[in-house]
Amino acid sequence: MRTTRALAVSATAVAVLGLTAPVAAAWDNPSNIVATPSVIARGGQLTVTVDGCKSGGNMTSNAFPQATLSPDPSGGNDRSKGTATVNSSATPGSYDITVNCSGKILTKPGAFTVIGGVRGGLGGSSSTGATPTDIAIGGGLVSLALIGGGVFWMRRRSENKI
Repeated sequence: MRTTRALAVSATAVAVLGLTAPVAAAWDNPSNIVATPSVIARGGQLTVTVDGCKSGGNMTSNAFPQATLSPDPSGGNDRSKGTATVNSSATPGSYDITVNCSGKILTKPGAFTVIGGVRGGLGGSSSTGATPTDIAIGGGLVSLALIGGGVFWMRRRSENKI
């Protein structure tokens, strides 16, 4: 019984090792491109991490100029990392990233999305100063305050005579 278990565990270990060997050999080529953040505004900085790119290289996209990838010591010996600034004139939409690591090229379609900026300013108002509606509302509130204050003052005055 113990021999059967030991044999089953050994066979499983050999099978797992045999299945992972081709994967380990594939790490000589760039295998995965990760762009963070995946949604970015124009003019923002994008960090790109590439697995299987030991010696660094460069990355390109239509949304940013060519940028350098450097080996990433925090990711082990098989990862490179780089930063790119998205062009302020980039149109909103999805963009690909192409990586060149020691002559080996990998493209990730739709790696990140550029969003359009919002219009800043007065929160969408199109006029300057108070509008007639603002003046009417303000005048009504002031009138109500005066009437309420007068009623309160008159009631207090009549209470003193009782």
